[in-house]
This record gives sequence, structure tokens and C-alpha cells, in this order.
Amino acid sequence: MEKCIEKYKKLDNTDIDFLIDLLGKDRVFVGEDINADYSHDELGGVSKYPDAMVEVLNAQEVSKIMAYAYKNNIPVVARGSGTGLVGSSVPIEGGIMINLTKMNNILELDEDNLTLTLEPGVLLMDIGKFVESHDLFYPPDPGEKSATIGGNVSTNAGGMRAVKYGVTRDYVRGLEVVLPNGKILEFGGKIVKNSSGYSIKDLICGSEGTLGIITKIILKLVPLPKKSISLLIPFPDLNRAISTVPKIIKSKAVPTAIEFMQREVILAAEEFLGKKFPDNSSDAYLLLTFDGNSKEQIEGDYEKVADICLKEGALDVYITDTDERKESVWSARGAFLEAVKATTTEMDECDVVVPRNRVAEFVKYTNDVQDKFNIRIRSFGHAGDGNLHVYILKDDLSEGEWHKRLSGVFDCLYKKSEELEGAVSGEHGIGYAKKKYIKRQYGEDYIELMRNIKLAFDPKNILNPDKVCE
Repeated sequence: MEKCIEKYKKLDNTDIDFLIDLLGKDRVFVGEDINADYSHDELGGVSKYPDAMVEVLNAQEVSKIMAYAYKNNIPVVARGSGTGLVGSSVPIEGGIMINLTKMNNILELDEDNLTLTLEPGVLLMDIGKFVESHDLFYPPDPGEKSATIGGNVSTNAGGMRAVKYGVTRDYVRGLEVVLPNGKILEFGGKIVKNSSGYSIKDLICGSEGTLGIITKIILKLVPLPKKSISLLIPFPDLNRAISTVPKIIKSKAVPTAIEFMQREVILAAEEFLGKKFPDNSSDAYLLLTFDGNSKEQIEGDYEKVADICLKEGALDVYITDTDERKESVWSARGAFLEAVKATTTEMDECDVVVPRNRVAEFVKYTNDVQDKFNIRIRSFGHAGDGNLHVYILKDDLSEGEWHKRLSGVFDCLYKKSEELEGAVSGEHGIGYAKKKYIKRQYGEDYIELMRNIKLAFDPKNILNPDKVCE
């Protein structure tokens, strides 16, 4: 950042004393007392320890830390559960890590306005259980249910239900945010419509902790659908499976989710979970879910889709309408990432998004890249919204050869996403790992605009530096 010419201050005893005076010794960790988990995120591609990791309980504590850090030019990184995959929460410059996981209170359920107000450390899985117990529904459904809602908002997480319901940003009504200088501002609220100036709320959502630290969130809820059913549809090959998706979308049947998967990933999930998938004999599958308030409404949609799939070459249609069958299918889908990870020594991910009618072309290209670089690649993802998760596996490669081939694979895959009018991230963000690729895709003018937005919020560049557009 051009305006940040001073080097960051290295924490000393005076800074540590300030943190202890504010929070107490039991919520300030330094040196060997910092658990290794706080030096990396889920994939672990980049690692760096903070100088101090602190646990906060409210916005006022976050505000005082930020005001002190701003005055003293100390870098700060906000952290939730650490389930990210691109290094967004890794403290590249050291400094202070603010752990928000103890700010995990649900503050208010407003059933008249259909909103839920809560702190950023509440886990996604707990939100679902809480609102469903009140016959309500929070639709965004990212795969990692142990992620915090603050992290979901910071990355604009998507998930499997985005086909019908949209992504996290579509359900954020209001935010309380601590700015880098320590000031606390509120954006949005319980209102449904708002044309009052720039939508800063929507800018914060997806900014990966580079513009402010989220300390309170107001989420939009919807009534809980009464019925749901899933279809597991085997195809002889992946091209035929994915080529069917645009026809499903055009049918206006509106599935809640459309996932694609390949046999080798299903086999990995079976071994990882120690239980069988309903069917593992085909090379490729579509997994669809439908929800609604009546059995008749759902049946009309899924029968239309089943007919389309059979006409396009599907081998069968398995209806999963019992809780046991649904759990069998969706637990396997939810375990894909961990299952693939368990089959190799190390892996990295390419989270691209392309137009829905180009998904088959991109997945076919990953097979060509696998052969070109002689490296194992596994993929699955959200066929209904074009968001693909492509995992490159290290296996027995040496460290040097791994990084060489990985760089070549990434260059090919991200260039292909650009050719297909896609983007370098569908839901995992840019963080530290993808900066090179977003700069290449969007060009200097676009990146300069992003940098200027960052400077308007954070002229000293102390908040989550070295991420996204730097």
C-alpha cells in the first residue's frame, strides 16, 4: 500500500502489558503459549505466528485494541474457527491476533421481523439448530459447519443451497463493525429495503477482515420448509451429468442444491467414514435436493427433473426420502474434503466459479491438466451455481517438485477460468494464496480501485495486511 511507508511495530513488553491490563492474563497468549493452530488455517499452505493472540468478549475490547494498534502501527488479524482455505486469517506480519470465538452469544430472535441478531463467534451449526427449533430457517449452507458466522460473512460463504437461496451476503441485514482506528459503526439493520447512500454493509461482507472487524450481525431468516427430498442420479460419465444441469435450471423446477461428484471421491468418503454410499458403481453422479411446504409441490419438481435426467442418459434415479437415506448421502458429501485430504500427504485447492453451461468444459480440462503434470487431481462442487472445488494432491512428490507442479497447475486452471468468463474464487476468498491470480484476472485499474477502498478504511494498512489486493 503506497501510503503505508513505516515498518510495523514489533510488540514489546509495554504492548503486552497493555493487553494484559485490558483483558487479564488468562486471555493474552504470547510465545510458546500460542497454540500452533493459530499460525495457519485449514489447509496450512502458509504459516506465521502472531506476536500475541488475545481472546475478546465484546466490541468495546476490540475497539480499545484497535485504537491502540492504530496509534502504535501494530498489525492486527481477526480470527474465528480457522476453517479458511486461502490463508485469510494467517498473521503474515505477526502483531496481534484477535480471537473472536468467545463472542458466541445469540442476542435476539425477532420473529416479527424474521431476523436473528448474534455475535461473530456463533458456529454455523448452532445457528441452524437454534432457528429450526423456532420453525425458522437460515438458508446459507457452507460445507464446514464448525465455521463461525463472522468468518462466513467475511468470505461471503456460499454453500450447497445457493442455487435456490443465494449466498451469505443475501442474508446479512445489518453489521456492527470496529474500524481500524477503533471507532464502532453500524451498517444496515432490521430494515428490508435501504437506498441511503453506499451499501457499506455489502462491502464489508466478503472483505476477508481487511476493512473492519465484525462484532455483531443481524441475519435475515425465512420460514422453515416443511418437506425436503433428495435425488441421487448416476450417469455413465461426468460430461453427461454436468451437461444436464443447464436443462434442469431451464425447467424452472428450482432445486435447492445441485451437486456433482465422481466415483473416486465417493470411494474416499466411504473409507473415511467407514460406511457405504447408497451406490458407488457409476463414474459420475448428480445429487439434488428439493424443499417446499407440501409433498405435492416437491413431487412435481423432482419428477420433472428425474425425467430430464433419464432422457439425458442417467442410469437411474434414487429417491432419498427418509432421514436415514438423506443422512447417508449428505454425510458423505459433507465429508468429501476431509476424505480426499486423508488420501494424500498434502493438498491445495482451486476454488473457481464459471458460468453454469461451462462447468463440464472446465472439469474435463482438469483431467487434461492432471495428465499434463502427472499429478493427482480430485474435484467436486456446486454444479448448480458453477462453483467448483478442485484439489491438487501431493502424494509422494518431493517438496521442490510439489511446488513446481502446483504452480503450473494453478496457472493453467485459473487461466482456463478466465477463458470461460469465470472468476478465481466462488466462495473461499482470495486471502494470501490467490493474490497473484486476482491481479492477473482483473488488471491494475480494478486492483487500484480495491486498494483505494482499503486505504479509505485503513490508511495505515494495519488490519489483515498482505491480503486480497496487496
